[in-house]
Amino acid sequence: MTNPIPDLGNAKCIFIIGSNLTENHPIVSQWVWDAKEHGAKVIVADPRYTPTAWMADIFLQLTPGTDIALLNGLMQVIIKEKLFHQDFISRRTAGFDQLQEAVAEFDPATVEKISGVPSKLLQETARLYANSEAAAIVYCMGITQHTCGHDNVVSCSNLALLCGQVGRPGTGVLPLRGQTNVQGACDMGALAGFLPGYVSVAEPNGREKIARLWGRENLPSQPGLTVVEMMNAAGEGKIKGIYVMGENPMVSDPHTHHVEEALKKVDFLVVQDMFLSETAQLAHVVLPAASWAEKEGSLTNTERRVQWACQAIHPLDETKADWEIISEVANKLGFQYSYTCPEDILREINKAIPAYGGITPERLKGQMGGLTWPCPTPDHPGTPILHSETFRTADGLGKFIPVTHQPPVELPDDEYPLLLTTGRVVMHYNAGSMTRRSASLLKRSREPFVEINPSDAQKLGITANEEVKIITRRGDTLARASITQKLSPGIVFMPFHFAGTNILTVDALDKRAKIPEFKVAACRISKAT
Repeated sequence: MTNPIPDLGNAKCIFIIGSNLTENHPIVSQWVWDAKEHGAKVIVADPRYTPTAWMADIFLQLTPGTDIALLNGLMQVIIKEKLFHQDFISRRTAGFDQLQEAVAEFDPATVEKISGVPSKLLQETARLYANSEAAAIVYCMGITQHTCGHDNVVSCSNLALLCGQVGRPGTGVLPLRGQTNVQGACDMGALAGFLPGYVSVAEPNGREKIARLWGRENLPSQPGLTVVEMMNAAGEGKIKGIYVMGENPMVSDPHTHHVEEALKKVDFLVVQDMFLSETAQLAHVVLPAASWAEKEGSLTNTERRVQWACQAIHPLDETKADWEIISEVANKLGFQYSYTCPEDILREINKAIPAYGGITPERLKGQMGGLTWPCPTPDHPGTPILHSETFRTADGLGKFIPVTHQPPVELPDDEYPLLLTTGRVVMHYNAGSMTRRSASLLKRSREPFVEINPSDAQKLGITANEEVKIITRRGDTLARASITQKLSPGIVFMPFHFAGTNILTVDALDKRAKIPEFKVAACRISKAT
């Protein structure tokens, strides 16, 4: 995230794409409302008319999987009407000519055919974003969870660079993370191809530095496997053991039947969790973990802000903090983990990651509101806004990277005539491991549902609250029908907090980011009986 969350209050235009932040990131939405109350214009692009769309001055109801066409269409209008920021492009970017050539074919009429967004709205959006004094782009998993998710993100970056909407208050590109410490986990190297601080495993000098810090001669130079790749490898018998922590793949991973087969096939499955989740029920060993209130340590949130979380209550009997469990297991395996407290871990982070160099335990505990990386030295104030003067590239220039529309892996056909997309709702959190144990939340959202446009429901003879069967090439599940105008005809929506939804979703991967295509699957719906 290039700018801090409260900086949204300085924006004059906020473009929200692939995010229902009112339900999923309600604190962030308050800053958007604050900006709107002070005159900012809000643009929302989403296949559903969500509570986030209620605040929109312009609502772009696009077909799932057509984000690149929409974004390229906006850039085509901006370039054609000469609304781009010429001075910023000349001084601070490279590759504009290639971008101009790539987006030329995405005229408003073509984009309307691909995305369903009217030409007039596309042009109005382009002018509003380009002409704004300060405009921000906010996105979430509606952008990333596609086989072209990497290119979707690149396209958002291209749009911001084109209009010089980077490096200033109220501007930038703001990806919203799905959980508390996702940003921190990535920073620490919980990625298949990276070590702490985003050092590529293929980069010898960086790899050797981390190896020396850890007392190793060297580290692997080949990337590991991502989650879906692990399940594929386990299904093929190539992985014999899996250790799951802070995750419930039996609910959160695509193609659940395949996940279950893979997890049952491994020789040894360990699950470290607070609850006996759907995944833990398959485990050979369950390691009981402490809750957030029972442990302490540093957290890095979606805006790169590092904060210290203090322990509120003592852990329940026989539970431990995650770091303690990992340390004990590692030591039993012959490694030497000498951490005695969370502060020891942060001190190692200070040495391993230059951007965290000045975020010491002592300083962090005494710093109200935390510190934002990069913060390389103990006297550095932190960096709330990135790219103010240069970009983190070899020549300091921001790169335009042309991308083009790619259709989803599955499109509706005669056998599967509907297009299924998934997302979150306000009553539940991710895989639902915690929220589906709350009686008050279950009272309001107890079971899976599928939103269907009235015209589709009429054709299928389906009535509101009727139990229906949703079927894809991977399997089927049951849900209650919710008849609503939120979606265009031909598109249906299900929340992914319940165990049945990801039985249906596609496990095809983005070639670069390796993220699955959760957001688009061809399906059909019939009566349950």
